[in-house]
Amino acid sequence: MNSFNVTAIGNVAKNPELAIKGDTAYTRICLVGNDYAGKDDQGNAREVVTSLWFVAFESLGEAIAKNVRKGDQLILQAHIRANNWTDGEGEKQYDYSFVVQSFKFGAPGKIKREELAARHDEAHIGALEAEV
Repeated sequence: MNSFNVTAIGNVAKNPELAIKGDTAYTRICLVGNDYAGKDDQGNAREVVTSLWFVAFESLGEAIAKNVRKGDQLILQAHIRANNWTDGEGEKQYDYSFVVQSFKFGAPGKIKREELAARHDEAHIGALEAEV
């Protein structure tokens, strides 16, 4: 059982990073979200950007790296894993990782929309050529 589970909905800040360490493949994903942060001196709404890094392992990470592009919206289910260690000076350090358990695609970003439009145009041209 995982003590803490989170659902995160955000836009991918940059293309996912697929890497291999030893025999383990993993993908790092940075999601960003905007939150209301009150009003400025002129009464305009302010936003603060929050970014979180997630990691997905093996085939799940490979699927994300293959299909997700900067700007795409993702819905991630993840658990929080503690990463505690002792540094070189003997001080205890505390950190955590958000480990992806599953994901769903949200709205496509600009890059994905352009890729889909190009494929659609190619298919349309191919169909027209086949008619001729």
